[in-house]
Amino acid sequence: MITVLVADDHAFVRDSLVELFTASGDLTVVAECEDGGQVLDAARRTRPDVVLLDLAMPRVTGLQAARELLADRPESRVVVLTGSLTPALVREAREIGVVGYLLKGEDPGALPGHVRTVAAGGTAWSDAAASATAGDGRRGS
Repeated sequence: MITVLVADDHAFVRDSLVELFTASGDLTVVAECEDGGQVLDAARRTRPDVVLLDLAMPRVTGLQAARELLADRPESRVVVLTGSLTPALVREAREIGVVGYLLKGEDPGALPGHVRTVAAGGTAWSDAAASATAGDGRRGS
């Protein structure tokens, strides 16, 4: 069983992700956070295989939460799931060690496969996120 922590400030999104992952049969949500400030404590407590973070959350953003989490638990596999896409956001995510950047407007049915890929050590970059920084010569870690 692959364990997932979901952080999104919208209860509907969190509930939908829990339902989607539960239906997949091999993914289970071990923690839900409505704010980025809850992520580090929840990850320490539940030790998820994959952490799925929205970017736009109150108090502590997804990238701030990812930075804190990866500083404390560098083995964490963090994926951004957001509606926001700019080259600067994608670049920052790569630079802090995020291993995926997916857009909420894409096929939700593909999300369980992306989580499996990341849990197995791979990456999950949407085509739009990958091309957002393709020409800038920068590389993520």
